[in-house]
Amino acid sequence: MIKIENVSKSYKKGIKVIDNLNLEIKDGEIFGFLGPNGVGKTTTIKMITGILDIDEGKILIDDIDIQKNPVEAKKKFGFVPDSPDMFIKLKGIEYLNFIADIYEVPQNVREERIERLSKKFGIYDSLNNKIQSYSHGMRQKIVIIGVLLHNPKNWIIDEPMTGLDPSSTFELKKLMREHADAGNSVFFSTHILDVAERLCDRVGIINKGKLLFVGTYEEIKEQLQEDKSLEELFMEITKNDEEN
Repeated sequence: MIKIENVSKSYKKGIKVIDNLNLEIKDGEIFGFLGPNGVGKTTTIKMITGILDIDEGKILIDDIDIQKNPVEAKKKFGFVPDSPDMFIKLKGIEYLNFIADIYEVPQNVREERIERLSKKFGIYDSLNNKIQSYSHGMRQKIVIIGVLLHNPKNWIIDEPMTGLDPSSTFELKKLMREHADAGNSVFFSTHILDVAERLCDRVGIINKGKLLFVGTYEEIKEQLQEDKSLEELFMEITKNDEEN
C-alpha cells in the first residue's frame, strides 16, 4: 500500500509542480496514474521512490516513511523508470545478478526467476550480451526483470509499455494482474488510455500538479453522465480543467 499525504513540490520561483496531493494506492489493485505531459506524474513517482525530496507532506510505503526511513521503505517496492538506459556497460546477466545481490535474493531463487522471466520476455539468449547493444525495448525488459527478481510487494512503473513488443506487453499486463490479485499493489503511469481502461481497478487523473479525479472507469462515466471511452472522458476532464 502506498499513501501520499498532503504532498507538494516546487522546483523554482515557488511554483508548485505538485500541489497538495493526497492519494492512496490500495493492496490488491492496479492503479493507473494519468495526465498530459509535464503535469507532475514523473515528479510524483520520483518522490514516492525517494529520488526527489518532498517539500511538504509525507509518503508512506506499507506504513514506512520514505523520507525518515528510506532504506526500509525501498525494500518494499520495485521501480521501473521511464528511461531504461542504465548500467549499459554490464551484460544483461551481470545486471540481474547485481540487482539480486542488492536485494539478497538467494542463488537458487534468482537462477529460477532469471531463467523464467527472461524466457517469458524473450531475451534469455541475449543475457550474455552487453546492455548497450540492446534495443530500447530489450533494455526495458531487462529493467522489468530486475525489478521482479526480489518479488516486491509494491510495483511502481513509469510508462512500462513504451518500446515493448505486443507479446511482452501482454506478459507484463498479465504479471501486473496476477500481482494485484495476490494482494499486492501496482502503481503505474501511462499514456495508453485504452490499456488503462481495460487493466486498471482505479485511475487518478492529474493536471497542472492537482488531482482532478480518483476512482473507477465506471465512476468517471457516472460523474460525467456520459458513456464514453476512458480516452474521451480523460480529454474532457483535462480540457475542462484547462478552461477553468
